[in-house]
Amino acid sequence: MTFTKFALSCALATLVAAPTVAEQWRGWNIHPKDYPNSVALEGFAKEVADKTEGRIEPEVYHNGVLGDQPDAIEQVRNGGLDFANFNMGPMGQIVAATNVLSLPFIFRDVDHMHTAMDGDIGRRFSDALEAEGLVALSWFDSGSRSFYNTKHPIKTPADVKGLKFRVMNNDLYVNMVDQLGGNATPMAYGEVYQSLKTGVIDGAENNYPSFESSNHYEVAKYYSITNHLIMPECLCISTASWDALSDEDKAIVKAAAVNAAQEQRALWAEREKASRAKVEAAGVSVNEVSDPKAFQAAMAPVYEGFITANPDLEALIKDIQATK
Repeated sequence: MTFTKFALSCALATLVAAPTVAEQWRGWNIHPKDYPNSVALEGFAKEVADKTEGRIEPEVYHNGVLGDQPDAIEQVRNGGLDFANFNMGPMGQIVAATNVLSLPFIFRDVDHMHTAMDGDIGRRFSDALEAEGLVALSWFDSGSRSFYNTKHPIKTPADVKGLKFRVMNNDLYVNMVDQLGGNATPMAYGEVYQSLKTGVIDGAENNYPSFESSNHYEVAKYYSITNHLIMPECLCISTASWDALSDEDKAIVKAAAVNAAQEQRALWAEREKASRAKVEAAGVSVNEVSDPKAFQAAMAPVYEGFITANPDLEALIKDIQATK
């Protein structure tokens, strides 16, 4: 064998033997590692790595260590992060259509939300997100949100009157509390415990797992089940990361995201039961609102104002409400 042929043979052998360089993906998550969403995200990462045979190696960063949600949204949009689990509440500042998901009582119950988001309604929201640099691959559960406070049970809208409630930073939530006669106070989530303890606010609103894991139940002893907000969360990927995938890997990533959503929903349902049992055992008084229609009726001005400001979204609202 001549030297030239030998050198060429070695070069070809080296090329064949050279391992494929894995695409390292970074994923954002605000929850602690044992939270249902976190467990599902880890499952998503493992399935993607396994099914792509190491071509993509996702890693999930929990507890918001890569920044708060507004920062993370921007990082995913510009490709600085590859994927994330986002709550739709703060998303309305960027994708106006997602504000529809923050309308009080837009979903009849959690099953209604799942049916809508797993079908054409979810696709329409994903299309709106994709236009802003995000692709929603699947929809997680975040349960239903209800009111809790330090003063008394809430049974009718009149029981909200005069109480100061922390809400997420969105005008829809402020208007919701205002229409019930309360005083809405947008506030960072991390400030709620101390604010409840010192009386800066009288209450807040959230789901059972958040009420329990934040220890808010230690200082707010009344939890009233209004189910006023039922909001999905997305497992979203950067449009840049998505567009860079082959068709084969897109199918793998999409399937892994759908599987992650199913796992998250099952874990969430279990966690809700465990969290409710824990807070009740700790002495929290839990009451079911017997007539939610009174609360729903109070939201009419919220819907009227929203549709006036966003007439192009009225059809989407009606289509969600009509979903069986």
